[in-house]
Amino acid sequence: MITMREIAKRTGVSVSTVSLVMNHHDEGRVNPQTAAMVRETAHKLGYKVNPLARSLRTNSTRILGFISDEVATTPFAGGMILGAQTAASQLGYMLITVSTDGGVREDDEIDALKRYGVDGFLYAEMSNRVTDVPSKLLDYPTVLADATDRNGTIPSVVPDEFSIGYDATSYLVKAGCQRIAYVGCDEPGVKQAQSGRFAGYQAALRDGGMPYDESLVTNVTEPKTAVESVHVLFDRERPDGFFCFNDARTLYVYETAARHGLTIGKDISVVGVDHHRVFAETLYPALTTVELPHFEMGYWAAVKLVSLIDAQAVTNLKPPTTTAAIPPIDANTPKIHCTLLEKGSVALH
Repeated sequence: MITMREIAKRTGVSVSTVSLVMNHHDEGRVNPQTAAMVRETAHKLGYKVNPLARSLRTNSTRILGFISDEVATTPFAGGMILGAQTAASQLGYMLITVSTDGGVREDDEIDALKRYGVDGFLYAEMSNRVTDVPSKLLDYPTVLADATDRNGTIPSVVPDEFSIGYDATSYLVKAGCQRIAYVGCDEPGVKQAQSGRFAGYQAALRDGGMPYDESLVTNVTEPKTAVESVHVLFDRERPDGFFCFNDARTLYVYETAARHGLTIGKDISVVGVDHHRVFAETLYPALTTVELPHFEMGYWAAVKLVSLIDAQAVTNLKPPTTTAAIPPIDANTPKIHCTLLEKGSVALH
């Protein structure tokens, strides 16, 4: 993106002179020949006026750009945006949010935000993905939320997937469950989350003195085959506890338990992940679940971004009270330890 500073360098005039010319305040203040030279240079370089720039010295607008290709379609995106917006507001910044398709349109949206003069970018994925950060962001301060940079060079914040699996399974162990099944997910986009939660499940079994049994594990995607797989688990393995990759998969356990005449929270114990509002307000008994820290990730990412832009701005910031602890801002790639919400779906013996 071409800046006034570059035009000033090319033409040998000051940045303030370029500003006067490009904002049409040069009459009577700038030599006409100089003004013409500045305009011609700006045109050749493809300069576009930044209408929101507030500082001729820094060209800072105090605007942050929030980019995701799933902002408009994922139910958890609202929490992440709210967290980022809360932090931005506390720090005197504005947040502009755009949803993209991850392709050409993404580049167009990034260019548009640059023309508005954003000071930096939040780049968000959903389901803790390893991502390739768009090259157009590499020359700006950028922080990732619910994603990690494939090259490991950009600050990011994600849930602690291992602790999710470990805490959920340990809770079932402490509740007295003897045969704990895992209902996972084999969708390509959640490999990192799946791997971490499954490793936590295995470790909690080991620490609880229970052997890992692969016959108690099923990874499902499509609803029809998912119900069939869980049905087979009930009949063949007779588990008394289930740790499910997410809240959506607990529905298969609730449904199959009902078909078998078993009561959730009494005969069968279930723990999910997400604290998805639909399932939290619909399932009975209420689902014990691990809440993903979407607000916390959005908040940390925005504060981290501002710290990269202006370290002094975050010195005395007081974070809000949240369900999960917000990591220290000097961390570079923190994992947030998620909170298990105890409800009625686990039988406590």
